[in-house]
Formats: sequence, C-alpha cells, structure tokens
Amino acid sequence: MALKKFKPVTAGTRWRIGNAYAEVTSDTPEKSLLEKKSSTGGRNIQGRRAMRYRGGGNKNMYRIVDFRRNKKEIPATVASIEYDPNRTAFIALLNYADGEKRYIIAPQGLQVGATVVSGDAVAPEIGNALQMKNMPLGTNIHNIEMQPGQGGKLVRSAGASAQLTNKEEKYAVLKMPSGELRKVLINCYATVGVVSNSDHSLEMAGKAGRNRWKGIRPRNRGVAMNPVDHPMGGGEGKASGGHPRSRTGKYAKGLKTRKPHKGSDKLIIQTKKGKKLAQ
Repeated sequence: MALKKFKPVTAGTRWRIGNAYAEVTSDTPEKSLLEKKSSTGGRNIQGRRAMRYRGGGNKNMYRIVDFRRNKKEIPATVASIEYDPNRTAFIALLNYADGEKRYIIAPQGLQVGATVVSGDAVAPEIGNALQMKNMPLGTNIHNIEMQPGQGGKLVRSAGASAQLTNKEEKYAVLKMPSGELRKVLINCYATVGVVSNSDHSLEMAGKAGRNRWKGIRPRNRGVAMNPVDHPMGGGEGKASGGHPRSRTGKYAKGLKTRKPHKGSDKLIIQTKKGKKLAQ
C-alpha cells in the first residue's frame, strides 16, 4: 500500500499522513452483506456511562465478514477490495461459483480477478484457507482458528501474520506477531498470506477532529484532576502525580494482567519477551 502526505494548506493537514487507498478498488459495499450497527456512546443497558471518552462519530454499517471459510472446495473470484470502517485491514468481496457472495479479510497482494478456495486439499497460495497440517513450514498465515470449525480468531489486524515454524503430533507451533511461540491444534484452518494495509500504523490523524469522527472524545490526564477524581490528581502546580496508574488504582507500567495458571499456559512455548515456560 501507499501513504499520502498532505500539503500543509490547513492546520489539520500539516501533520496528516493518510492512506492513499491504492489497493481499494470499490467504495460501494455489497448491500446484502451489510448489517445495522448501533452506537452506545459508552452507556450500559441502564443508560449510565460505563466507559468514558466515547460518544458521537459518524454512523456506519457493519460488514459481515466470513471468518470460518466453510464453503469447501468451491472456487471464488475476487470481485473487489474494499475499505471497512470496523477494522484496520481491508476486506475482499468474493463471488462464489454457486452465486453466493461473502467478504473475507484481504491478504496483501490479492488482486481483483484472482481465484481463492478453501478446503483440505487446496494449494497453500495467497487467500486460500486450509488446515495447518497441509501447509509447508515457514508459511505466513492469518485468520487462525483456535478450535476446529470455530472460525478465525487470531492474527486479523492490518499487516499482521504468524509463521508456521514446526509441526508436532496434534499441534502446529506458530510464531505470533508479538514474538510469542505457541501451539495451536494442527487441524485448525488458517488463511495463507499477510493481512493487507500493512502501513496502517504509520498513519497520522493530523487533528483531533478525525478522532471525533470515530466516536472518540477528548481524554484528560489523571495528573490534571483533583485527588477525589484520580489517584494521580492533586498537588501544587504541575505535580507528577506519583506512580502511573489507572483511575481504579491499577499500575499502568509493568503490572502483569494475565491470569496466573491460565489453562492455555501449557500451549505457550515461549512468551513474547523470550521467557520459556515449563512444559
């Protein structure tokens, strides 16, 4: 993909680095795959604010994306690559040979007119979905299932990919985007390729208004509050506020939040920080 740097003709474009959307081929979504998406404004079922700094923003529709890839052995043609406001990656519209249409997460390099297919005996080519036991070692994959038939749960954001590094009896060993080495059942499905829109992390909004369009309201700092409002508030002048922590007092730097002795610990071979766990 390509980024677009704007000329500083206004204050909002001075620092803006946007997406050129060179891969996107259509700006009209498939109506049959749209679903209404209601906004909460951070309110719960009682109408009380449960999440701060949310509200407003543009309305948009949800695109129904096929994470299961359960139309086996039926070839599909890529009709278009589209922008999805609900995720960082682009999505691809597939026209199946039997007439059905579905969206999938678009891998990098997938072109309009290409043919993709899912199944147990398909070639490990970009956009194809197959069981990890049928893939060669070193394959870059995304949209990975954690349980067979569950649908892809892992590695779905822009530019992400996991690498198939080893195969054991009933497990595939994956190197995750974080650097973690973990086991996943080898008969789970995954899609071949790297997720599209890899330069998403390099974009810059340029102005606060672009976040307001997304429904994100201004966030004020804890050190600027009073002691009654935040553990870091209070003090004379611009006091540091003490140890960085959340509004509820949980430390923000270095505190481990993963549940100890979690059931899936036995599937993690090495953490993202390089620590090897006892098997």
